[in-house]
Amino acid sequence: MLTGAKTLLLVDDEPTNLQVLRNILADHYRLLFARDGERALELARDEQPDLILLDIMMPGQSGHDVCRALKASEQTRNIPVIFVTALADTEDEARGFELGAVDFITKPVSPAIVRARVKNHLSLVRMDELVSTRLAVVQRLGRAAEYKDNETGLHVIRMSHFSQIIALEAGMGEIWADNLLNAAPMHDVGKIGIPDAILQKPGKLDADEWAVMQRHAEIGAEIIGEDDSPFLKMAREVALCHHEKWDGSGYPQGLSGEDIPLAARIVALADVFDALTSERPYKQAWPIEKATALIREQSGKHFDPALVEAFFRCLPDILSVRERWQEASVQNQANGYALT
Repeated sequence: MLTGAKTLLLVDDEPTNLQVLRNILADHYRLLFARDGERALELARDEQPDLILLDIMMPGQSGHDVCRALKASEQTRNIPVIFVTALADTEDEARGFELGAVDFITKPVSPAIVRARVKNHLSLVRMDELVSTRLAVVQRLGRAAEYKDNETGLHVIRMSHFSQIIALEAGMGEIWADNLLNAAPMHDVGKIGIPDAILQKPGKLDADEWAVMQRHAEIGAEIIGEDDSPFLKMAREVALCHHEKWDGSGYPQGLSGEDIPLAARIVALADVFDALTSERPYKQAWPIEKATALIREQSGKHFDPALVEAFFRCLPDILSVRERWQEASVQNQANGYALT
């Protein structure tokens, strides 16, 4: 057995075909074999292979049946499936892709093509794993900042979804908006570096304390660091610039207008709205009409005017998210208020 090798499940009712694939792949991968659909599903569930090469034309359960069952199960739906088949019709390929397959290899197989396709799809799996792991680390850093502050995990969930909704309404694509959804929780990660005596002070901060508090934006950028990843670049921009204001009166750099990164401008709006409408130990939640009036009044001052308009266009969706994720003590706060 190859130590650390990826595991492939090869499924074909013809032993000769399995032997051909074994000769092509055995030097590089751990191989499992099944000659019928039932055994294939059993091995997929119990062994969790990294990739499945699946024949279509089999007695009993066809390859299409097996693929359908794999994708219907929570345990196996994320295992990529490559069909290895004598069927070469475009309609057969289309049906396979509709069922969730990632690729087709036509019989008789070419060893070079089999090895290349397997390698490529395993690389994609690895990339997905790295993205998932990176995102988990970022989210945990965001949660670490919450433990230092009076904010709650629900605040971070709400403002992140608000940010995504505003981004989509402002015309940004789904991938960009999804990145923002996941970067937004990092906005206050720099508070990890602020002393508790300042961060949790119940009264107003004096000038020296406020100067220390403002450092959290730069500390957050330092924690995230410089990275070529668009996602981490966005997270850094959000952490550093979410307290900048459209009119240039914000901090830490005094940026104004479109010099403030778009992601940070969106998060600033989402963060303030949720802060205003949420109850905290030191304040009551504002009614929706009062909070939206302030947002409107701060258009062109604190907030990007175009984003304010986008905010009001998608306000029903924002309020739906707010109701879904609101604190237990303010369950009924959003009911009965007129929207401005």
